[in-house]
Amino acid sequence: MTAELKKLQEIVDQAKNIVFFGGAGVSTESGIPDFRSVDGLYSQSYKYPPETILSHEFFMDNTEEFYRFYRNKMLCPDARPNKAHIKLAELEAAGKLKAVITQNIDGLHQMAGSKNVLELHGSVLRNYCMKCHQFYDVETIAEGEEVPKCSCGGTIKPDVVLYGEGLDSDVMNQSVSAIAKADVLIIGGTSLAVYPAAGLINYYRGNHLVLINKSSTPMDDVANLAIDGKIGEVLGAIKL
Repeated sequence: MTAELKKLQEIVDQAKNIVFFGGAGVSTESGIPDFRSVDGLYSQSYKYPPETILSHEFFMDNTEEFYRFYRNKMLCPDARPNKAHIKLAELEAAGKLKAVITQNIDGLHQMAGSKNVLELHGSVLRNYCMKCHQFYDVETIAEGEEVPKCSCGGTIKPDVVLYGEGLDSDVMNQSVSAIAKADVLIIGGTSLAVYPAAGLINYYRGNHLVLINKSSTPMDDVANLAIDGKIGEVLGAIKL
């Protein structure tokens, strides 16, 4: 065990209220591409940039084109939880982890067994009719080829936060509360470049700020422990 992993183990052993804040890097080890890496969606070529396609305005004006991209690139039905998701669920079951706050929309934390998951950007697993608000599961979206329509005739929209849309205020408030109460905040798999989500860590008042990422972040200098590595391998090494 390296000195960094040993220190992380000591922090976890002493912790009573851990909160985990995670980004795209948590799911890349499950085969889900992120947006900003060298091989991510932002570096690929499409008729429209991904940022444009995944915007509220584009969804409303070019719904068919949105769904072609969405089904092809945003739905990963074969993805399964990795060591990071599994360890976080185990930490919650052991009573140490109180909340997972995620920027991901894939539902892998819940699939791994986590119960208190705060999804800042929504989830591909939930879809609603924009007219009558009837719920539809992800299979309804994935199995079709046209713009999905509700039985009432309304257009079905994924419950994900698109560019140009605000974050859910209730989820944000719960996230602020969880972070403010934590004695340990572990941040993993995120560049901390996406706001307002990244600004949540300003509410942390605990004793141990831990960063786990494969690249540097703006918070490295203020962290008590910064580990350069794969989130699954690092968290997977924690013993309960």
